Amino acid sequence: MIRYNKINNLLGWLCLLIAFTTYVLTLEPSVSFWDCGEFISCAYRLQVSHQPGYPMFAMLGKLFSLLSFGNATKVPYFTNLGSALASGATIMFLFWTITALAKKLLVTKDQDISSSQMIAIMGAGLVGALAFTYTDTFWFSAVETIVFALSSLCTAVVFWAILKWEAHADEPGADKWIVLIAYIMGLSIGIHLLNLLTIPAIAMVYYFRRYKNPTIKSSIVVFLISIVILGLVQYGIREYTIKIAAYADLFFVNTLGLGFGSGAAFVFLAIIASLVGAIRYSIRHKKAALNLALVCLAFIYFGYGSFMYIPIRATANTNLNNTHPDNAFTLNNYLNRAQYGDNPLLYGPMFDAKVIDQSEGNALYRKGRNRYEMYGKKQNYMFDHNTIMPRMHSTEGDQDFAQNVQFYKQWLNLPDGQSPTFADNMRWMLSWQMYQMYWRYFLWNFVGRYNDIDGQTSTASTDGNWTSGLFDGARHLPKSIINSNTYTPLYALPLVIGLLGMVYHFKKRRGDATVIGLLWFFTGLAIVLYVNQVNLQPRERDYSYVGSFYAFAIWIGLGVLAIHDLLRRRVNARGAALASVATCLLVAPILLARQEWGAHDRSTKMIPHDMAYNFLISCPKNAILFTYGDNDTYSLWYDQEVEGIRPDVRIVCNSLLGMDWYIHQMDKPMNQSAPLPLTMPFEKYRLGTRDVIAYNDAKIPGSVDVKEVFDFITSDDSRTKVQYQSGETMNYLPTKNFKMSINPDEVLKNGVITAQQKDKLTQEMEWKYPGKYIFKDNLAIMDIIAHNNWKRPICFSIGYSPESMGGLQPYLYKEGFVYHLIPFKADTSVQNQLGKVNSLVAYNNVMTKFKFGNFKHARNLDPVAKTEFYPFMETTFHDLAQGLIKDGRNDLALNVLHKFDQEMPDINPNIDSAHRKLQLAQVAYKLNDKELANRYVKGIDDYLTDQLAYNYTLLQNKPEALNPNEVQFQLYVLNGLADTTKNYKETALHQQYQAQLDDYGNKFAALLNRQE
Repeated sequence: MIRYNKINNLLGWLCLLIAFTTYVLTLEPSVSFWDCGEFISCAYRLQVSHQPGYPMFAMLGKLFSLLSFGNATKVPYFTNLGSALASGATIMFLFWTITALAKKLLVTKDQDISSSQMIAIMGAGLVGALAFTYTDTFWFSAVETIVFALSSLCTAVVFWAILKWEAHADEPGADKWIVLIAYIMGLSIGIHLLNLLTIPAIAMVYYFRRYKNPTIKSSIVVFLISIVILGLVQYGIREYTIKIAAYADLFFVNTLGLGFGSGAAFVFLAIIASLVGAIRYSIRHKKAALNLALVCLAFIYFGYGSFMYIPIRATANTNLNNTHPDNAFTLNNYLNRAQYGDNPLLYGPMFDAKVIDQSEGNALYRKGRNRYEMYGKKQNYMFDHNTIMPRMHSTEGDQDFAQNVQFYKQWLNLPDGQSPTFADNMRWMLSWQMYQMYWRYFLWNFVGRYNDIDGQTSTASTDGNWTSGLFDGARHLPKSIINSNTYTPLYALPLVIGLLGMVYHFKKRRGDATVIGLLWFFTGLAIVLYVNQVNLQPRERDYSYVGSFYAFAIWIGLGVLAIHDLLRRRVNARGAALASVATCLLVAPILLARQEWGAHDRSTKMIPHDMAYNFLISCPKNAILFTYGDNDTYSLWYDQEVEGIRPDVRIVCNSLLGMDWYIHQMDKPMNQSAPLPLTMPFEKYRLGTRDVIAYNDAKIPGSVDVKEVFDFITSDDSRTKVQYQSGETMNYLPTKNFKMSINPDEVLKNGVITAQQKDKLTQEMEWKYPGKYIFKDNLAIMDIIAHNNWKRPICFSIGYSPESMGGLQPYLYKEGFVYHLIPFKADTSVQNQLGKVNSLVAYNNVMTKFKFGNFKHARNLDPVAKTEFYPFMETTFHDLAQGLIKDGRNDLALNVLHKFDQEMPDINPNIDSAHRKLQLAQVAYKLNDKELANRYVKGIDDYLTDQLAYNYTLLQNKPEALNPNEVQFQLYVLNGLADTTKNYKETALHQQYQAQLDDYGNKFAALLNRQE
């Protein structure tokens, strides 16, 4: 046994070393896309991230950031390294978990372990742990600063710990493992809630160990009890502790006249005193079970105590301070993700249900100057019909209602006007929520994947779909797939081994297999059912289910034993052990590592960092930069908050600007930027006040000065309000036609334009507001534009939604990665108003300041880089070249094209990108650089003919997978190639492309005729 323990420990640490080395070699050297920029910024400066908060993650991230020793550019490398280390440790605990389970399968208690058994057990651990090391989803999170790496470690530790308890349950002091689990559970709440989902599996391990004769009936009872425990931790401890503290604070502040936080402090002291008293009682009266439960509760609270970080740092008014949760009520909303709304779970309306009545619920409170104020009551809506398990849910008040309904109908082929049935509801759950948003991800990891492009919208398309690779040879896949490092067929071998391990486990030890099954279910499909996702997500959500992939990896390890069991009937035990381990190592971890490495090696790219840099560096001095969210915000936060890049620029995230707390934060200095020029006092836009202002046409002739409109809609005068049928009076928008008088001297003095551009200024800006409602974000932007007086440049990121620009497009000019608001005379003849360029400023930014993130030579380009920022680069360079040509600077325009060619790869991630590349080629022809133009058109043609050949194969063999609109666009671009080469007298190329166009036009004629 000593020898077993030594080998087991050494191989566990070896797994950590292998995994950690893998992740370090493929680590992203700087910030990554999505939430990583926010997480790094919040860790580095101990700030408050988005709901529901990740305080333990932030504090641990701060610890790793200190390894940079003051070099801010190295901070993300070391916080990423923290994820790599946590992921490596997860693999180590997975190894020990698998060997513990494998040992129970092969070795009876007190039996000596033979060499063949040792090989099989250790081999099972190595195969399962190293296979999980190289799985797609887990590897993705292991090389960036994200909560899921640490969350996986928590899952691994608590499940390993319950197996340690199980092995020593009859020994004195064994319950220390239960207490450790409770503490890790509490800590994990400050990282991510996923770890709580291990509670049912842990409870069943406890039950099977303590009760020698388990029955189906008692197992069900214990399972239900475990769900209650999960609910008590999730809601009773995590949620209601804060909710009770909030209402106690309300009483202490509003009734007793004490200060904010006094009631919350009383509740926390009462909890501590109650636990201390109850634990002392259990000790004195020798109530062991009660003592264990109370000690575990205390340790959960110890871990959960990390959330004290949130109000402490919120009170410090950090730059990033999401929701500003400095009091118990706001903290309660913060923890419960109130900002994101609620999804119905067991009963509620489907998307076609209409509101027929409403009632008032609980009072809603906010922090005032000296007391809590009630600003309204929660509205409870009643609908004309409801259903159990409402999966296709969305109501007319939802911001994305129209988009949701359209997708539901499209997915299920529901005709307009037809109400969905319960059967439709279940079809949606099974086909989209379960298959498309879980099983597809599961198969990515253990069967294989076509590419890393988002594939939520279709089960038939190759984009984002799974593939074993076994039958791909007959599918005539395009080169864009098979030559890509994101094409990762696994031939379903890891899946087969895992299924063998699962069957073998259930056959040999049904109780243990049930535990792993529960772990798999609750960290996978149970999340799907609970979250009840609506419509398309901003990104693929596979990372949410990594716990279930972890559980399946256990079965991959036990698959070694299944194969060993088959082989030992034909060969000796040692030979069977060696053969099963060698075979499984080859077809699981080694295959996974070989196939997945290229898709996960981020070590050579700096794209998120440099793209964020380009946004900031494109801004004039002291600019106000409106961003839309996610990838054009989080990385910018990192660049500014950590590296101090352009601290004079005020980043304003539109997706947060609709919140009163965020507008209030914008009214304060930040870094080196002054407060925004907001004139509204907080009382005029605080929560519950002017949340939405509806358009009510007052028939005002002409345009109205935007300051007058703003004053009207923010006035408290009853004459500026309209009364609704409910009896409520509210401000309204009387006109959509706005104007602003321009003082050329003032614009010139503030550096908005150069002296040479003064004659291009308009005397009066006129624009039309496009929407029917003004929300808080629109109101804040209107305030800024009306009262800025051109003292600070106003810019919008190129990722900003045109619908949210308030109709200002005629006065927006590109200066790199931003649109700068400039009052030039509007040119209504320009078809693409967002293609206009302030050419010389943009030229200086793009040519002398831009960074390119090693875009051209990076070994791996992630989907955001390929489908979001590569297009940004294409349009930026194209529009700049066109603007320079318009201004008579062909020489500079040619420099721009050569810069693009020098810094950017010649790739065509999709047909839209190919079309933009054609536009670049057309500019190159116009500037007489035929060598560059011909190279681009040849690359486009290679892409198009490859895609069209594949689509023709689909038309013949699998027409349901064909996208007719895509084919039509591909032929349109091919026609553009033929016309362009004809116009610029490239006769040979024209003839080639025209022949291809005629050929494919004939092949797809029937399809195109059906479309017409």
